Amino acid sequence: MELFLVSHVVSALFLCGLIWLIQLVHYPSFHYVEESKFVDFENFHTRRISYLVVPSMLIELGTGIWLCLQFRDDWLWWLNLFSIIGIWLSTICFSIPCHKILAKGKDSKVIRFLVISNWPRTCLWSFKILILGMALKELY
Repeated sequence: MELFLVSHVVSALFLCGLIWLIQLVHYPSFHYVEESKFVDFENFHTRRISYLVVPSMLIELGTGIWLCLQFRDDWLWWLNLFSIIGIWLSTICFSIPCHKILAKGKDSKVIRFLVISNWPRTCLWSFKILILGMALKELY
């Protein structure tokens, strides 16, 4: 059980820190990339960030489900899982489509929408850390 719990907490903390960096620094910097270099930049970004995000999000989801199954009666673990589902839905519905458009060329409106639509993920991961803290406090 400890391995799943530690894996979940580490992946959640990592992703929360990463999303804040992306939200405050990286996505806004898209505006400053020259149009002639933007497609290469976007392809570089999506490929490289995927190496970090995809495994971490899969670990977070898998361990989040496992923790719900272990602590079926604890609503905090369910709230934790619903936060993860919200993050995944936001990623699928907003972030991925924006990156697909940006892979074809620089579009300032899409970049602005990407920054704005990334706030739900940023807030959900932050909220999720608070939920994890409360759940861990109950557990220990």
